[in-house]
Amino acid sequence: MALGSIVMTKVAADYGLSAPVAIFCGILVTTLFGAVNGLLVTRVKLPPFIVTLGTLNIAFAITQLYSRAQTITQIPDGMNLLGETFGLGGARVAYGAVLMLVLYLATWLWLRETAPGRHVYAVGNNPEATRLTGIPTERVLLMVYMLAGAFYGIASMLAVARTGAGDPNAGQTENLDAITAVVLGGTSLFGGRGVLLGTLVGALIVGVFRNGLTLMGVSSVYQILVTGILVILAVATDQMSRKGGR
Repeated sequence: MALGSIVMTKVAADYGLSAPVAIFCGILVTTLFGAVNGLLVTRVKLPPFIVTLGTLNIAFAITQLYSRAQTITQIPDGMNLLGETFGLGGARVAYGAVLMLVLYLATWLWLRETAPGRHVYAVGNNPEATRLTGIPTERVLLMVYMLAGAFYGIASMLAVARTGAGDPNAGQTENLDAITAVVLGGTSLFGGRGVLLGTLVGALIVGVFRNGLTLMGVSSVYQILVTGILVILAVATDQMSRKGGR
């Protein structure tokens, strides 16, 4: 996410590109990173955890080198559009939040109503059985990794719109927050089970929890500590529910 935000802001600042073109460049880079992850997992047969951990550090290093560890602030006005708000029932709602809800709805419909979406659940539940039915499991996994990469790019775009800058140190805790939100939402880390609505609820829980601790003046170190505990408790609950189901 940090790499995507730096790419889109730096190419806009250095080369004078328009906001849509610069954003496309950032999303393209994150999607390519997703493709690299997918190819290493499906073709080279490396463990997904090791692959994603390795590319996480590679992306962080590239971000620091490319940006020279400097925040990019000279960006086109169009990049701030999704950070602007509109009135709704006495509250102010960001356009980026609307985009997020649209993406949730579109992805939910894709997973629920289309054959490729159901294939994702099948591969997560039992890859070998899915392969024996004739579904190209490696292609499905590669598509999922690339889709994840595209979503990283969209997250980059939203982060830039919200802060008005490209921060090379952005997203340092988002990986843990994302895992926490997904697991709290009922998705199994062992695959094959989960609904997108639950993930949205989990993300809202994590966001409200973090904001509450910040308003209470709790140090960010303790916020990370509590988030880590939540992850462990959620995974333990998932494991126990799987054993109970058997």
